[in-house]
Amino acid sequence: MAKSKQAVRPAASSPTPATPERYVCIHGHFYQPPRENPWLETVELQESAAPYHDWNDRITAECYAPNGASRITDRENKIIRIMNNYSRMSFNFGPTLLSWLADNAPRAYRMILDADHASAERHSGHGSAIAQVYNHIIMPLASRRDALTQIRWGIADFEHRFGRRPEGMWLAETAAARWVLDLMAQEGIKFTILAPSQCAHVRPLPTSAEVEAAAKWIETPDASVDTTRPYLVQLDEGRSIAVFFYNGPASRAIAFEGLLNSGENFARRLVDAFPAAPEGEPAAAQLSHVATDGESYGHHHKHGEMALSYAMYWLEQNQQARLTNYGEFLAKFPPQWEAEIVNDTSWSCAHGVERWRSDCGCNSGGHPGWNQQWRAPLRQALDMLRDATAPLSEELAKPLFKDLWVARDAYISVILNRAGNTDAFFAAHQAHPLSPAERIMALELMELQRHTQLMYTSCGWFFDEVSGIETVQVIAYAGRVLQLAQKLFGAPAADLEDKFLAILANAPSNIAEIGSGAEVYRRFVTGMKIGLEQVGAHYAISSIFRPYPEDGELFCYNVHRASHEVYNSGRGRIALGSARIHSRITEETEEICYSVLHLGDQNLSAAVHRYDPTDAEQVKRFNTFSKDVGLAMRRANLPEVIRLIDRNFRNGDAAHDAESAPAPAGYSLLSLFADEQRRILEIILNQTIHEMGDSLRKIYEDHASLLDFLTDTGISPPPALELAANFAINAALRKAIEADPFDSEYVVSLLQRAETERITLDGQQLSYTSSQRMKRAMVRLEAAAAGDPSATGALQNALTVAETLRKAPFEVNLWGAQNIWNDLLRRSDKTYWTEEWREDFRKLGEAMNIKVDQLVTEEGVSAF
Repeated sequence: MAKSKQAVRPAASSPTPATPERYVCIHGHFYQPPRENPWLETVELQESAAPYHDWNDRITAECYAPNGASRITDRENKIIRIMNNYSRMSFNFGPTLLSWLADNAPRAYRMILDADHASAERHSGHGSAIAQVYNHIIMPLASRRDALTQIRWGIADFEHRFGRRPEGMWLAETAAARWVLDLMAQEGIKFTILAPSQCAHVRPLPTSAEVEAAAKWIETPDASVDTTRPYLVQLDEGRSIAVFFYNGPASRAIAFEGLLNSGENFARRLVDAFPAAPEGEPAAAQLSHVATDGESYGHHHKHGEMALSYAMYWLEQNQQARLTNYGEFLAKFPPQWEAEIVNDTSWSCAHGVERWRSDCGCNSGGHPGWNQQWRAPLRQALDMLRDATAPLSEELAKPLFKDLWVARDAYISVILNRAGNTDAFFAAHQAHPLSPAERIMALELMELQRHTQLMYTSCGWFFDEVSGIETVQVIAYAGRVLQLAQKLFGAPAADLEDKFLAILANAPSNIAEIGSGAEVYRRFVTGMKIGLEQVGAHYAISSIFRPYPEDGELFCYNVHRASHEVYNSGRGRIALGSARIHSRITEETEEICYSVLHLGDQNLSAAVHRYDPTDAEQVKRFNTFSKDVGLAMRRANLPEVIRLIDRNFRNGDAAHDAESAPAPAGYSLLSLFADEQRRILEIILNQTIHEMGDSLRKIYEDHASLLDFLTDTGISPPPALELAANFAINAALRKAIEADPFDSEYVVSLLQRAETERITLDGQQLSYTSSQRMKRAMVRLEAAAAGDPSATGALQNALTVAETLRKAPFEVNLWGAQNIWNDLLRRSDKTYWTEEWREDFRKLGEAMNIKVDQLVTEEGVSAF
């Protein structure tokens, strides 16, 4: 059956032309600092983000993904519209955050890219996305060379993702100086967005040299600049750039004053910002626009994305103003005024840019009595490191690259696609065809430069304490620079770490036990430093608990397993093998052999050393060792196994067995990287919990009739029996909800039993399990719609799951499942839609709290 096109409500249309024309633009600066471990290129577990894996994961769930499919609901809290907010607002995403989203939240990432294309269709070919300086450094405090790299990397990343040149660029913290704007203009950037306090003075654009000579500047004290028009900033050599000064009071109200508590109030505040046209002046188009951290919409303010959706919906429906973006407004209404900015200023520091280099008094406000005297020494330490490695890099690069700094600017292509662009990068920039060893050196040199950029990420200075998670992150990037410098430059870099720590020792911590930034480095960064051997140790230990393919990936490394054997004896087992570890970042490779002995629970030890599979003598020794270990295990002679391991791995190369040789470096579960350590500990704990659970379930089953009798007579069960009952019912419910096929009657019976026996349900865990189960059912339905024959019955299954979970006494988060339903509804290919399928699909939507009959598309027409 064809989908109805009848409008449920009047579709948005152009308002009757007003004098002056009124436009609204809402800009969101979406950004998180890069959080990847510099040695693993992945974000590790962050306990402070619990129950999520890390802060990127948490804020994606609370903000980035919801803004791609935001809800408008009716008075019954039923969904009547699902909007992609990004397509109606102006936005920028930090490139390092987009990289993470592409890998870890592909559906949200796609929503962001789709929104830019949709907004270009809506706004005269001008997409709503703008670029950002690459990793959010404070540009006025950067060297000119670093600032240029930040701009060029930001533009290249934007082009890679959005498929077009950016018109605008966001400056980190809106921190600006005239020379920074000039660099942006040189690279083709047409506009940027600044705080009203960053405007020094304005005047109408002169129409001639004589008029310019007579024109007087109008001072704009206390952020009094008229924010409803764009301004032109005249730069060097005839260049210029447009600047939009956002509405400061309205932006603060969004971020700090609860304006997002009501979408309608938000919209009205934007409309109220339009001033009356001055008498005697020709009416000019006016722009009411605000700029805030994008995280305001959902993370800082729960359901803030819904307030944003409704505000834009209200503006369109009531035709109070046209929604636009900066690119479209600038093209339609070029600046008629010019401005000069206040150099070295930002939107988040009342003292200019001092927040990122001194104890200026600006902080998060969460720790009265703390100081930020550590900020200046931190910047001094990083500047020393940058300035010391620059000439060493230039000297090392002479036989490798035609021009080091040109190559660095072009290295963004490798960062964006290492597998596809590395060869082309070398073809364009190498001084001569490089040998494999030279190529590794060249890549390590580029990585040193990349981490030199990352260590200036602004968040390292923004908060209150030198040992805070963001500051540790920038110090870790510096740690990676130091490691690479010591490897690449040798003796000239031998004392760099000591100099670095000497400066950081002057960065006082507010926490007595930490003391200084130097201790932060020793305590939190030194242990992060790894080489290929440590990666090999991680692989070896985890191979005891999980099967690896012959060729696989481990973080940013490729691992080729040459051999692997496991011997068991009671609870003890040992894994022996050899593997090749290859870095996808630097192309460095190392062969290792390993031995891992697990005696049960957390009792595990491992030994790893370099191994040359072309050395016949080494291969012979290792094969003999393997056979001897196998024999000792069969005899359950664990002391002999330990002696064999110690003798074989003594001195680190398996070539010596002298008793006088030093003992090999040992590895344990503590040597694992954080995520794998947690996963393996969960495996160990789950076995223990499973054994305990079996006991509790048996107690419950043996005494279930007694529990029923106690319930009927109104007598409270003893705590031990109550504990067993709670565990058994909760465990059975989790298992039943996760089960495939899904048994609706059994789930309902367990819910009824829980109610009858007054069982305390684990609402948080069951809610999560149910949400994942519903989403899994919808993913299967999506596969069925795509023609997967193995997904037969997916619609009926999804409907059964949804209708059953509606009866649960705990909240089930259906957000992801609803999005898939909405995507399926909007598919242009509906060859699988029969009348029966359509009716069940309707019921499925209703079961997931969607008011199907009133649901409208983004264009305002009936969706069903």
